[in-house]
Amino acid sequence: MPELRGLVELTRPVNAVAAGVLTLIGAYVAGGVVDAPLAAAAAGIATVLAVGAGNAINDYFDAVIDRINAPGRPIPRGAVTERGALWFSVVLFALAVAFALTLPLLALGIAAFNLLALVAYTELFKGLPGVGNAVVAYLGGSTFLFGGAAVDGQLTTVVTLAALAALSTFTREVVKDVEDLAGDREEGLNTLPIAIGERRALLVGVACLAVAVLASPVPYVTGTLGLAYLALVVPADLVMLAAAVEGFSDPTAGQTHLKYGMFLAAAAFVVGRAVPL
Repeated sequence: MPELRGLVELTRPVNAVAAGVLTLIGAYVAGGVVDAPLAAAAAGIATVLAVGAGNAINDYFDAVIDRINAPGRPIPRGAVTERGALWFSVVLFALAVAFALTLPLLALGIAAFNLLALVAYTELFKGLPGVGNAVVAYLGGSTFLFGGAAVDGQLTTVVTLAALAALSTFTREVVKDVEDLAGDREEGLNTLPIAIGERRALLVGVACLAVAVLASPVPYVTGTLGLAYLALVVPADLVMLAAAVEGFSDPTAGQTHLKYGMFLAAAAFVVGRAVPL
């Protein structure tokens, strides 16, 4: 069924599931998965549904610009109608809310705020220089915080993880804006590379990533996580720094490799929690 396949594509299933995994990582790093497995699962499912809904509504609002930047996506190629994408996102948002309502108050508050940010992102924030990037960066980092809050876990380390993830996500979003420059100009968006130039925008992104890299040893220095964490987070830092530099010459490859480094950094927190050395 082409339409069903198109609807699944709207959610960016790999990204949505990855976000759910990051939520579970947040729950694990907070130390609450064993005590509250159902809450962790509900948070993970809510995240997958909410991210899928956000991606679908983003494609709905971006239908015109995607004809330039991404003509192979479901709406531009005719696999899904704009109206179909809108209603599909509404259903996914409703299901995400249903799962979030089973969670503690702090997690519910994070979920409610994130849902509003997801809906408002494309229409209100995406075209504002740096602001849209900051919103996406916050949403990326907050998946970990949401997982930790869902299981009523210890949030100190999770807050550090969320902050580092947000800073690196900001860098990746800036590189992606450079990649999408032609379509964004056609649509009249005022993204950071358009407002201040590609090179300056990339330098801002590198500066944010540098802050994250410099702060990444903090859990080790404070004794929260051990050498196993440090052994993985240092290579992750190097991968992300190399990817950010690569973004100056090849934004497509740069943003992809940044994502790999970000997942490796998340794995460092998991290993650090599992191996107390």
